[in-house]
Amino acid sequence: MINLFLYCRSGYEKECAAEIQHRAAELEIGGFVKTNKKDGYVIFQCFQAGDANVLAQKIKLDSLIFARQMFAAKELLKNLPEHDRITPIMEALSDVRNAGELRVETPDTNEAKERTAFCRKFTVPLRQKLKNAGNLLKKENSSRPIIHVCFVASGTAYVGFSFSNNSSPYPMGIPRLKMASDAPSRSTLKLDEAFIHFIPEEEQEQRLSSGMNAVDLGACPGGWTYQLVRRGMFVAAVDNGPMDEGLMETGQVKHYQADGFRFEPPRKNIYWLVCDMIEKPSRVAELIEAWAINGWFKEAMFNLKLPMKSRYQDVSTILETMATVLEENEIKNFSIKCKHLYHDRDEVTVYLSLNPTQ
Repeated sequence: MINLFLYCRSGYEKECAAEIQHRAAELEIGGFVKTNKKDGYVIFQCFQAGDANVLAQKIKLDSLIFARQMFAAKELLKNLPEHDRITPIMEALSDVRNAGELRVETPDTNEAKERTAFCRKFTVPLRQKLKNAGNLLKKENSSRPIIHVCFVASGTAYVGFSFSNNSSPYPMGIPRLKMASDAPSRSTLKLDEAFIHFIPEEEQEQRLSSGMNAVDLGACPGGWTYQLVRRGMFVAAVDNGPMDEGLMETGQVKHYQADGFRFEPPRKNIYWLVCDMIEKPSRVAELIEAWAINGWFKEAMFNLKLPMKSRYQDVSTILETMATVLEENEIKNFSIKCKHLYHDRDEVTVYLSLNPTQ
């Protein structure tokens, strides 16, 4: 494969491109980026055939901030004939054998959504042809590579594969979460997705368990507090603004009308710290650092609002500075991860553990 195809949020192609260029250079793999604003994807074309396979395997998807999903791809297939789009795709996938799953997709843009119905319909005959030819196993197998066919325009597609152990479990890297009718705000989906993304399913019962104590800085009206409460936690909600009445009636929330930057927890047995404040990202990071140095939490989830320029560089600098500050304060055992999640807008979600189990 010659290309690495990366899905990202529309409008964040520049950030995704800067990141993959940086990461490829670290592996001493040469290439160049091809993308357009609002495409919803980025192509990193390698100078040498086969290098895209190396990138798709060695660069961990979870370590990329702005890419939701990635796969190694062949050259762009253009002008696929309406009467037989399958044959050219089969030819392009001739060297992919015994894959475990097929995903026919489009980028996540308003224009591409018009092709969603076609992709669903096209999947059925293509899947059968791939099975008959041995490209795809007869039964889905989650431990085998995933075949991707991404239609970026009518009759135009990138085809390739991703490794099952380095791929999003969701098509295009997008989890489909349902907004609860009693949630105070749509921001609740950001923390719900963050827990799903950063906390392995087999560890959620232990690390997101009923009875834990949590603090939500900048809680009003309670979108993030809602996710803590529905998991049975007791929450100190810190905000000068009003909280949702339904949340307060649960008896699991104590509202502190205070400035989140000045608040100090009266009890020091806090497990989760969460924070989604509209503030300068560097200021929020410094706040979380202070809580970490004081040992006031075990795990934290917080958002950094993105500046309009140099977003990848600025976020990288903040994360590097945070790691340095924690190390200088003799906090050795910590883990920092960051992702531009689907339900994030102009922000990224950061996860910090002071006692990582992995």
